[in-house]
Amino acid sequence: MPDSKPDLVLDDSGVCNACRSYENRGVVDWSARKLELEKLVERYSRSDSQWDCLIPVSGGKDSTFQVVKMLQLGVRPLCVVATTCDLTDVGRKNIENLKRLGVDMIEVSPDPRVRARLNRIGLVEVGDISWPEHVGIFTIPVRVAVQYRIPLIIWGENSQNEYGGPAAAAANNALNRRWLEEFGGLLGLRVSDLSSAYGFSSRELSIYTYPTDAELSEVGVTGLFLGHYLPWDGLANSLIAHAHGFTSYGSIVEGSMVDYENLDNYQTGIHDYFKFLKFGFGRASDHASLHIRRGRLTRDDAVNIVNRLDGTFPHSYMGKTLADVLAPLKVDLVEFEAICDRFTNRSIFRVGSNGKLVKSESGQPIKLVELN
Repeated sequence: MPDSKPDLVLDDSGVCNACRSYENRGVVDWSARKLELEKLVERYSRSDSQWDCLIPVSGGKDSTFQVVKMLQLGVRPLCVVATTCDLTDVGRKNIENLKRLGVDMIEVSPDPRVRARLNRIGLVEVGDISWPEHVGIFTIPVRVAVQYRIPLIIWGENSQNEYGGPAAAAANNALNRRWLEEFGGLLGLRVSDLSSAYGFSSRELSIYTYPTDAELSEVGVTGLFLGHYLPWDGLANSLIAHAHGFTSYGSIVEGSMVDYENLDNYQTGIHDYFKFLKFGFGRASDHASLHIRRGRLTRDDAVNIVNRLDGTFPHSYMGKTLADVLAPLKVDLVEFEAICDRFTNRSIFRVGSNGKLVKSESGQPIKLVELN
C-alpha cells in the first residue's frame, strides 16, 4: 500500500497501520469478544418489538454474512437496503436471496432524478460518482432505526481497521456521527452545503441527512461494527455467503482481482478508477494486501497481479458500458475524460513535454514508478 492512501501511515519499520491492526488480532480474545456480542444482543432484544436489531444490507457478500451470523444468535433483525446508485442484476439477485434467509426487509430507493444530479455533482466536484450512495448507506438505515425505534444497528467491518486509519478509529467498535463525518465518504462535500450551492430543497436532501442528536438520544441508537466482535475476512465471508445462496459475478470484476467483491453498483468501476487516479492504487491493491496479511499470497505474486490489474480504465463494468453508466448524469465520454484528467495526481503519473498526461493504449495514465 502506498503512503498516498488517505489515513494510512507507515511506521519506522515501513509497516502500515492496516498491517499493524491485523497483527493485533493475534492477541484478541475472540471468544470473549463473541460473548460480549451475545450479551449486547441479549440486552437490546425486546419482547415488545418486532425486531431486535437493524442490519444495513446491500447486494454484497458481507451483508449475507452479517445476516447469517445474527440469525445464528437467535436475533430477529430488520434488514434495510439503501439501494445503490445503479443496482446490478447480481446485486438484485443477492438482495432477493437475503429475504429467503428469513428476515423482514425495507428497501429505500432515493428519488432517481435528485440522485442523478448528486451523482454528477459528486463526480465533478470531488471525483466520486457514487457520493450520494456513500452518504445514504450511513444515513438511511439510521433514519429508519429512529423511525421504527430500533436502538441497535449492526454494521459490518470498520474500514479504518481493515484498510488502515487512525489508531483510535481502527480500534473503535461503534459507528456514530463523528465516524461518519470523518470516514464516511463525504470528501469535504457536506449535505448541508448543497441547498445553497446547488438549489436543492431540504426535503429533497432529507434522506441524506443524519438524524439529530436529540432524535438519536430519544431512541438510544447504537451502531456497532460486527468486525470488532468476529474476526473479519472477506474471503471467508464470501464462502459462508455462498453456502447461503449468495451469487458472485463468475469472473474477475474489472479493476479487481476477485469475483465476489463490489457486485451491486455499475458505477463502482468509475469510483475505483478515480481512487487510482487520485492516489495511485486501485481495488486490486486492496485485495492483494488483504490476502498477503493472511498468508494466502506472496508479495511477489501480489505485485505482479497489481501491476496487471490495478487502475483499469472503466470502459465497461460487469457488462454495462461506460456510456450507459454516465447517461443519467448527462456526462459524455469527452467530458468524462476531462474530469478524469482534472483529478489525476500528476505527482504519481507521467506528464509529457506538452503538459498532457501520458496514457496507455487502453486509456489510463501511466504511473511514474511501477510497484516492485
